[in-house]
Amino acid sequence: MNTTSVIKTYAKVGIESGVSAADPHKLISMLYQGALLAVANAKNSILKKNIPARGSAISKAIAIIDEGLNASLDKSVGGELVQNLSSLYKYMSMRLLTANLKNDMDALDEVARLLNDLKDAWESIRQPNAVAATSTNMQKTSQKLLRPEGAGLAMPAETQPTTGLESAPAQQNAVNKKIQLAYGRGK
Repeated sequence: MNTTSVIKTYAKVGIESGVSAADPHKLISMLYQGALLAVANAKNSILKKNIPARGSAISKAIAIIDEGLNASLDKSVGGELVQNLSSLYKYMSMRLLTANLKNDMDALDEVARLLNDLKDAWESIRQPNAVAATSTNMQKTSQKLLRPEGAGLAMPAETQPTTGLESAPAQQNAVNKKIQLAYGRGK
């Protein structure tokens, strides 16, 4: 058995074990991390001029965003936040398609920044008294979408997401509840 095969098998078992032991909050974090890794692999493939690997990595990132993150939103209770996150995920998928068609590193960088902001906001939910930071991160992400850096593409006004969240301390519990409801974690 060659070393590469053993490493791949070990990594697969590690991921599968992590998924089976993870709570719903950790699973979303793992999806963000997987999407970020796929975007990084796509950037690396562009630099190496490896077109098949680029396409595969971008397809993986899109699948994680569409079939993982977007599909995990609880659209029946999440309200405006869920609609905004869904719009954001669709926008990221569009940017990834553009990156694939045009070898656009700026589009990949933009998606990576958005994913990082959302991942940071999501992970801050678990920390006590960090809901205001979550709200601020969500607002920053929406602002980036409204004025995307890089390729100059902007979403049409009717599809631009806004968080509708305020960072005032009195709103912390409501914000936390909205974010948890968005992913079906709240009651």
